Amino acid sequence: MESLVLSLFLGLFAVQLAVETGLLLLNLRHAARERGVPGPLAGQIAGEVADRSRAYTLANGRLGLVQGLWEAALTLVIVLSGLLPWLDQALGTRRLSGAHLFVVYLAVLAGGSALLDLPFSAWRTFVLEARFGFNRSTPRLWVMDRLKGLGLQVLLGVPFLYAVYGFMRFTGPWWWLWLLGFLVGYQLLLLWAWPTFIAPLFNRFQPLPAGPLRARLEELASAARFAHRGLFVMDASRRSGHSNAYFTGLFRPRIILFDTLVERMSVDEAASVLAHEIGHYRRRHLHRSLAVSIGTTLVGLFVLSRLVPWPPLYAAFGFAAPSLHAALALASLCGGAFLFWLAPLLARLSRRHEYEADRYAVELARAPAALKSALVRLNGENLSNLHPHPWYSAWHYSHPTLVERLAAIDRAAELTTLAA
Repeated sequence: MESLVLSLFLGLFAVQLAVETGLLLLNLRHAARERGVPGPLAGQIAGEVADRSRAYTLANGRLGLVQGLWEAALTLVIVLSGLLPWLDQALGTRRLSGAHLFVVYLAVLAGGSALLDLPFSAWRTFVLEARFGFNRSTPRLWVMDRLKGLGLQVLLGVPFLYAVYGFMRFTGPWWWLWLLGFLVGYQLLLLWAWPTFIAPLFNRFQPLPAGPLRARLEELASAARFAHRGLFVMDASRRSGHSNAYFTGLFRPRIILFDTLVERMSVDEAASVLAHEIGHYRRRHLHRSLAVSIGTTLVGLFVLSRLVPWPPLYAAFGFAAPSLHAALALASLCGGAFLFWLAPLLARLSRRHEYEADRYAVELARAPAALKSALVRLNGENLSNLHPHPWYSAWHYSHPTLVERLAAIDRAAELTTLAA
């Protein structure tokens, strides 16, 4: 039976690697062959911007290809070399057992993974992003960010792992339902704590100054009857030249605007971006996504509860006996091969939400031209891919392509005009 388990994993792992690598290569080839500005965007994006966008897409894709192959090879080495059972035995000889063995074992694997990712992160920041004028981070700031992240992982992650062990070990055969409740509560706690306690460790948030922009955004939020905890500008330019905006919080969110966005956009463009984000909340997209996440976690925990006591799973990867920490390690390392096909389904749902938020923005702000120009500006300034391959975007893109979004906004504007 253990040989069947191993063969099934290797087969699905090969399928995942072939699909994701093939799609990436297809997208790179498509971007390399396509030149200039797409026809529907003619006159809206300069030719030199399109050329830089193409070069940025190719550079990112090639780095992603190398990183993906490296991570795949690393995963195979870890699960097939006997490293996992060796680590189990090595920690056991140090008289670690129970919850302490569980926490240390998983922490060592997580720390090793983060350490091996550092070269790619540094290359992306100081070579790739710098080549295209995006990076504004210094080596000292980059190192401090990683140290702060490590501190948070220890501060939050270690108690979290002890709690997970407690639920799995002491709540009986229905532990997976108890653990689900804990995970949902923990996620809600982080959503509450992030804007107030965690995000300020990395960025400064200042209230949006009084002026035409603040007045327009407050007017828009009032018209939508959108309760929020304030408008804030984040010093994103300390690290990057990219622009964006987002909300943070579950019930009464904070509205966060990148300082780069405030500097570059007109009042109407920024208002249209805010109207789009309000659309996500008014259409309850965050709550729907949270429900999907809870549902998939429920199914995953149920399956895990059936695998935890199953000896062939452990024998297939060299473990002498079942254990909770080995079950979670194998689920983390091998689970992607069994679940990768969910990616296009979740991406499709996300794109549907983006279309709905755009329609809401058109209805609320009544400025479809400003929304279109804001999206064109964001795509141009962020050097987003103007020529994604349809298969690649369908599998990976959480947002519709720029051409698709502009066409949908035009249709929404027509319907709004007819209904008026």
